[in-house]
Amino acid sequence: MLTEIIQGIMLQQTLKHLFDHKTLSKQEARTILINIARDAYNKSEVVAFLSVYMMRTVTVDELSGFRDALLELCLPVDLSDFNTIDLCGTGGDGKNTFNISTLASLVVAGTGAKVAKHGNYGVSSSCGSSNMMEYLGYQFTNKADELKQQLDQSGICFLHAPLFHPAMRAVGPIRKELGIKTFFNMLGPMVNPSSPQNQLMGVFDLELARIYNYIYQQTGKNYTIIHALDGYDEISLTGDFKVITNQGEKLLSPFNLGMEQINAEQIQGGASIPEAAKIFTTILDGQGTEAQNNVVIANAAMALQCYSPKKTVEEAIAEARESLLSGKAKNVLTKLLNLK
Repeated sequence: MLTEIIQGIMLQQTLKHLFDHKTLSKQEARTILINIARDAYNKSEVVAFLSVYMMRTVTVDELSGFRDALLELCLPVDLSDFNTIDLCGTGGDGKNTFNISTLASLVVAGTGAKVAKHGNYGVSSSCGSSNMMEYLGYQFTNKADELKQQLDQSGICFLHAPLFHPAMRAVGPIRKELGIKTFFNMLGPMVNPSSPQNQLMGVFDLELARIYNYIYQQTGKNYTIIHALDGYDEISLTGDFKVITNQGEKLLSPFNLGMEQINAEQIQGGASIPEAAKIFTTILDGQGTEAQNNVVIANAAMALQCYSPKKTVEEAIAEARESLLSGKAKNVLTKLLNLK
């Protein structure tokens, strides 16, 4: 009955169902997101629907259904000529760090790995990966030949979510107005339109990390899921963090990586895009503080281990450190921006 109501483009009954603390099936979740993408509901209905998942955790079936809808609707891009990895966090942790995953992506590419980075404009922070790359002069594209050229010649390409996901584009203004995390944050890392063979994903919630693990066990990908116990969707070095991979899960501390524990102020981002860009370029120039450098290196190292599972953490950290401090990571960005 509920599925019939949803398919009949009547969201009110579905909202009552959800407000009664009930959940959706995988198929129901898929149908609703497809309808959202087609502007079948008014803005108030969509806001009410998004609000449900600000108050409770999404279920495995719901998140799987939302993911299936986005992948079904997306413009896919075939980059399977390359063995790629994506480094992408959910965002929504409210921590306003500098652009750690974007810098770590450049560091990983600087080691010779191929990175297909999925990203978007910031919603709950002042500067998302897309804001940063756009500010630096990168032109977004969804053309496969251009993305392949970027991967081949610079080692990295950026996949700006709204160019590939009409459903994300449809709710973009609503997400911006709300300014807080929604289930679209939860979906971001799961819907890279190039389907990379390897993924490092940061999540803002430990329960969500376990849901991700359950879903990714079915994919056959190499994956690493990161959650810092004090709420970051990345390795923050401010405390212990959970690492979940194909091989299992473990709890690590900064000391396990041979690094000092730091405080939150040491990895803060700017209050504006220009401020964030200044921090970004300073680190990429090799002039970052030890805390800033180590956070980037730690996240890049986990991605390198995901990309090459036989690599030890010590080897991965050494590779990442050399890529950042020798200028290889900066060279990746220079090559990328100079491509015609």
